[in-house]
Amino acid sequence: MHAVLHALEIAGAMTWEVTWALILGFALSAVVQSVVRRSTVVTLLGDDRPRTLALATGLGAASSSCSYAAVALARSLFRKGADFTAAMAFEIASTNLVVELGVILALLMGWQFTAAEFVGGPIMIVLLAVLFRLLLRDRLLREARTQAERGLAGSMEGHAAMDMSVRKEGGFAARLFSPEGFTATSHVFVMEWAAVLRDLVAGLLIAGAVAAWVPDSFWRAFFFEGHPLAAKLWGPLIGPLVAVASFVCSIGNVPLAVVLWQGGISFGGVIAFLYADLLILPILSIYRKYYGARTAAFLFGTFYASMAAAGYVVEFLFGGLGLVPDQRDATVPMEGVSWNYTTYLNIAFLALAAVLVARFFGTGGLGMLRMMGGAPDDASTPPDGRRSDP
Repeated sequence: MHAVLHALEIAGAMTWEVTWALILGFALSAVVQSVVRRSTVVTLLGDDRPRTLALATGLGAASSSCSYAAVALARSLFRKGADFTAAMAFEIASTNLVVELGVILALLMGWQFTAAEFVGGPIMIVLLAVLFRLLLRDRLLREARTQAERGLAGSMEGHAAMDMSVRKEGGFAARLFSPEGFTATSHVFVMEWAAVLRDLVAGLLIAGAVAAWVPDSFWRAFFFEGHPLAAKLWGPLIGPLVAVASFVCSIGNVPLAVVLWQGGISFGGVIAFLYADLLILPILSIYRKYYGARTAAFLFGTFYASMAAAGYVVEFLFGGLGLVPDQRDATVPMEGVSWNYTTYLNIAFLALAAVLVARFFGTGGLGMLRMMGGAPDDASTPPDGRRSDP
């Protein structure tokens, strides 16, 4: 019982430490998504030219941070005419280059990890595009499209299909600060929280359990601590495989990344681990449903290779620049609640969250939550009158 309480204490301390940062990140993401219409994205992603992939990366970074919804939305874009490579670039960016991930990384692990995440993400996308150009055959792509057109359900289909952006015309500020903008922001904010909450809670609990129950000696041996070169070479290879087995995706991976970093995994290994939220076992199963077994295997191989390679680039780039923090300074948050800046920020941002939640439920939000599972071809009108993506 003491061990269980210790694990819960660690999970609770982590939760309190990052609450305000998560609310801030999701609020900023909601502001962007409320004025960017998903229905216009498909027309911009019709090929795999560098400019298009850069645009896909930027649009993805402004989109959902839920891995399941990102995967569903990428399939939807592909079915509607987007290039497959561009759809995958959008998917990667929408889980690995979002504001809330950067904020929570900086808070729990240091700004160096945030910088590495945002440097390595585009590198991974470039490497993936090169692998697709070299290895993706027309026959496999046709198989993937045929399977995608079957419209088999994965997860978070209803959430991925909803376009909650402002329909009102006008400039950015006029649309955002209108009553419709307030409503749209509240809808995106709460729906994003609903999409990631399960994985975030699971990640915090798993991180607490691992920190409390797995001895440091195991991690030191597993990550070759004391053998600098071996650790640097091993980290980006093993990091994604640990993520695959964790069953936790999106920002839920960050608490476990803290524990792994404290345990001795290399800097590049942490980054590769974070990128692998799109390779966890449930999502691999969804790839099989969406695109077929052969394409799912192709995605696993190319994603794994590109994220491991990006981990190596980050490891040696940041190491060469002297930007890798000392692992001896790594600590798992244990302070809990005290009257410091974290508490004051939590109170302020929890108040903001309460306002957005109240607006959400006051404008048809409960019905939207019921539609989160949905179906990939469900084009019905959500309770607030907004249409799903056409």
